[in-house]
Amino acid sequence: MRDGPRSASETRDLLRRRAALRAALRRLFDERGFVEVDTPVLSAEVVPEAHIDPFVLHLDGPGAAPAYLQTSPEALMKRLLARGAGPIYQFARAFRAGERGARHDVEFVLLEWYAPGTTLDDSAELVAALCTTALGTAGIERIGCAEAFGHHAGVDPFTATPADWEAAAARLGIAAPHGHAPDGDGWFELLLAEAVAPRLGHDRPTLLEGWPASQGALARLDPADPRRALRFELFVAGVELANGWEEEPSREELARRIDSANRTRAASGRDPLPVPQRLLAAHGADMPRGIGAALGFDRLAMLAAGAAGIDAVRCFSSRDA
Repeated sequence: MRDGPRSASETRDLLRRRAALRAALRRLFDERGFVEVDTPVLSAEVVPEAHIDPFVLHLDGPGAAPAYLQTSPEALMKRLLARGAGPIYQFARAFRAGERGARHDVEFVLLEWYAPGTTLDDSAELVAALCTTALGTAGIERIGCAEAFGHHAGVDPFTATPADWEAAAARLGIAAPHGHAPDGDGWFELLLAEAVAPRLGHDRPTLLEGWPASQGALARLDPADPRRALRFELFVAGVELANGWEEEPSREELARRIDSANRTRAASGRDPLPVPQRLLAAHGADMPRGIGAALGFDRLAMLAAGAAGIDAVRCFSSRDA
């Protein structure tokens, strides 16, 4: 949060820098054959996620069916993929209730893209080029979750018992929130945030790959090792900048993942969300295999400017819009 209003010259400079960054990224994607798209920010469906809450609107009164401000453009972009859109990207407004901090806000900009027919190796090359374009970096590091957690937290996330997680947290001086011991996924997320992520991406951008299946979100599982999800996250200077995965095209598996997310929501006191039937219908034979990814544009602008928070690179935040 800034201490005071920007001058006219500061405002123009900020607007120019954001526009130049968007233009450079558009060139990168356009030259690689992607088509820029736009999708609605308001939809009757939203992808249920265990720990992300959408804004709910009742457009025709409190008794009518709800609509949702989209937490990401994922559902609608995937419906375009199933219609044969090919490689697509967009700069999308996204909305997430209750998320406000130095690197978060309830409304923000995502750069999201989908590349049918591509692999994680292809995605790594694209992400490296994106970081070079936006941040002037050279090359990229790729490290698996097992290696990263072993090195920075002293625990193997694929084999750890509850006692192993608790011992690792104790060695690192990390306390469980509210005095309650998390389950394995909770420990994974806590140690990732406190011990692993802050140490990634300092020499060069880092892709953290090969996530435990329970942390796979909507990623396809590795056919060679179903304990691993074909998911990655990008870190630069300890900041989580993007996440993506090889998409799971199966309608049945997607339904299972959505059910799992809703059960986790219910267990944590959140209301389950309606099953997105249109998204499910788009999966199956018409859904191409490939990579999808989402990158926080405001965080990228923050890193490019050497700023400590996203408010330094935005003209408005949720506090003053």
